Amino acid sequence: MKYSNLKTGSVNGYNVEDIIVEIDINSKSTFQTFKIVGLPSASVLESEKRVISALRNSGFTVPNGSIVANLSPSSLKKEGTHFDLPLACAVLEASGQIKKFKENVYLFGELGLNGEVRAVSGIALFLMAIKEKNKEAVFIIPRENQEESSFIDFESVFVIDRVSDLEKIGNGEISSFSPVFSYYGENEDIPDFSDIHGQYIMKRAAEIAVSGFHNLLLRGSPGSGKTMVARRLPGIMPDMEKEEIIESTKIYSVAGYINKVINRRPFRSPHHSASSASIIGGGSNPKPGEISLAHNGILFMDEFPEYKSDVIESLRQPMEDGFITVTRSKSVAVFPAKFMLVAAQNPCPCGYYGDKEKECTCSLNSVLSYNRKISGPIMDRIDIIIDVPRVKIDELMEKASGETSSSIKERVTKCKNFQIMRQGKLNGKLTNKELKEYANMDSDAELFLKNAASVLKLSARSVNRVIRVSRTISDSFESGKILKNHISEALNYHGKDIIS
Repeated sequence: MKYSNLKTGSVNGYNVEDIIVEIDINSKSTFQTFKIVGLPSASVLESEKRVISALRNSGFTVPNGSIVANLSPSSLKKEGTHFDLPLACAVLEASGQIKKFKENVYLFGELGLNGEVRAVSGIALFLMAIKEKNKEAVFIIPRENQEESSFIDFESVFVIDRVSDLEKIGNGEISSFSPVFSYYGENEDIPDFSDIHGQYIMKRAAEIAVSGFHNLLLRGSPGSGKTMVARRLPGIMPDMEKEEIIESTKIYSVAGYINKVINRRPFRSPHHSASSASIIGGGSNPKPGEISLAHNGILFMDEFPEYKSDVIESLRQPMEDGFITVTRSKSVAVFPAKFMLVAAQNPCPCGYYGDKEKECTCSLNSVLSYNRKISGPIMDRIDIIIDVPRVKIDELMEKASGETSSSIKERVTKCKNFQIMRQGKLNGKLTNKELKEYANMDSDAELFLKNAASVLKLSARSVNRVIRVSRTISDSFESGKILKNHISEALNYHGKDIIS
């Protein structure tokens, strides 16, 4: 009997399962056959043709007789083209054409018919998940996936270009790759806040929102600068920590982004026609959606009321919990989803309700109906709501530039560090219980809030929103206590009813 087994992995949602690739060659069989068993998908079954052609075109011999490949455990559905390389390697080991690798070696890679080893998705997730379970694991991956291995310990990764390189590794001709983690990638072309003239309240609100990771809603007529501000927010967000970079890179890896290290805050802007599956994730083998791709960054939803109601309501659980559970008939996947929601909308269908210079053409019922598309529970999860006025012509024509993103970012980073030192998380992610512990208002501020809550008829949730934002405003001034003027500013970000 000619037998060999190797290890690889399989993605189940956001989890990785070890897969043993077994090969048995029966040379007594008259015909040359190649059969893959173990609940393979169509893409895995096609490996048979790719493996045979790749071996022949790389100078190896395809053994005569019957070749049976088993992917264990057989109860788990196998998907993806990364099984090509371990299948080819196991055939070469079983037929004695290369030296056998140790048990702690894991292989991933798609094969071209000419013997090339090509990039596959999910490498970052595979390597990190397997390394957590098996500290001694060694990996053989395509060179095109090399950057994704930068989070792994030194001298545990081999990168190869062709199937023939497997023989070179066994002979010691190729050394393990020593990954170097690059903390920051190339500067992206993020527009600068200095381009925005006027709109000082909106820019201040945006700074506070980013400082505390508060969800933000910008409401105003067309051309008031809502989208301009939203698209500049990544430029003032604090740099990602290494743990955040690893988390985001793993999500993008399993979503199919190849060799993409996410070391800048994500900014996702799905169109309002997007389906709920594309937003929350889905598929027979669930993949992360836009809310998970926005993890550690911003999910920007322009024309917020134009999204389907089921899409808007699907945000409720992840906004509260920081993760999304995608349930399918045969699998359940849990993806991280700690994002900052930034939404923008017009006040009415025509866009000019309340505008002092252009008359609104909408009926009262259509204005009410338009704004009711955003439910109360969603509005309760948005800490900062700003009504954006039209830009004044004098401000628009100013030649002097506004404050730059880099100077705003310095303040935001300082405020963020102040929060982390005190409580280990940002104010926007504090639970109500934690908020009570860290609010720390002085007596004047507490009395002022009570009076304001009574006059404005604020609900309990609304009061907590005001306190949460006040805490961030206080931190922006590096104040240990929330003062009366901090409460006063936070009330300006509470938002007003469209129809009063």
